[in-house]
Amino acid sequence: MRSFSYAAPATLDEAVRALTEAGPGAKVLAGGTTLYDLMKLDIETPPAVVDVRSLRELAGIDTAGQEELSFGAGALMADVAADPVLRRDYPALAESLSKAASQQLRNMATIGGNLLQRTRCAYFRGGPAFPCNKRQPGSGCAAIGGLDRGHALLGGSDACIATYPGDWAVALIAFDAVLDVAGPRGERTLALADLHVEPGDTPAREHTLDWDEIVTRIRVPVTAAGRGSTYHKVRDRESYAFALASAAVAVTLDGGGAVEECRIAVGGVATRPWRCHDAERELAGAVLDRRSARRAGEAAFAGARPGTHNAFRVELGIRTVAEALRIAGERAVP
Repeated sequence: MRSFSYAAPATLDEAVRALTEAGPGAKVLAGGTTLYDLMKLDIETPPAVVDVRSLRELAGIDTAGQEELSFGAGALMADVAADPVLRRDYPALAESLSKAASQQLRNMATIGGNLLQRTRCAYFRGGPAFPCNKRQPGSGCAAIGGLDRGHALLGGSDACIATYPGDWAVALIAFDAVLDVAGPRGERTLALADLHVEPGDTPAREHTLDWDEIVTRIRVPVTAAGRGSTYHKVRDRESYAFALASAAVAVTLDGGGAVEECRIAVGGVATRPWRCHDAERELAGAVLDRRSARRAGEAAFAGARPGTHNAFRVELGIRTVAEALRIAGERAVP
């Protein structure tokens, strides 16, 4: 690990100032569960680290609002997952956190930092022996034509097929969440759907935040669809594993079982959190049953581009969406 300067500001304003003064390349330290790993691997080599763990301004959780749920970016994953309102009225959000990582990590990791975690692609983390356009632009992508079992089926490019690894963002994007961000130019709000970007020709660029901005808050509009929701995650082992395929689903049904509102997003299969608008349109007005759920799953993966070893995950993803719809449909019944 290389040497770096360290700052532990007492307020958000001080944190923004410390980050700005440190210059490009400086990193924000929240839970540290991703940053420390990447620094040890010499992938992240920040000249300065700004520690925001003690900032009270980032720690609040408010799920009592009539119009939105509000989560400080510094709130811990474990605390948000245990919130009783979330568990009752928005199980997809709670489950996306409780099914992520281990309990020890959830006790340290923050929900803001979780949104910005980097890929688990072994080639990205494997060092200079493996070409990686995300780690070293222009070097190539060893995953394309390589061991791509866990790589992206959706949103990839000729330069990168690394999978976005998170769960929380997948559930948030299904609920139209927005982020509040602070920087030296002031505060701004952006839709979570506009945070992450597909690799295209610039895989090293993973999100739309400026280098000197800090995520301060995550806000989720209140919706009746929250009750009929789930985060269904399929993985190689039941605990502490990244998704082979996951689906965040929320539905409301009329008295005859037809879909009034539907939200579907998938994870573990794309280069960014992936909202499935075609699948939602497939279900609109349809009676939710096995056949319509299967059709929605097929629509979600209609654009999949499998590689050498991951084609099995297309069918797995279809079934994951269909099963999530079954669970959500049962929860949506009054």
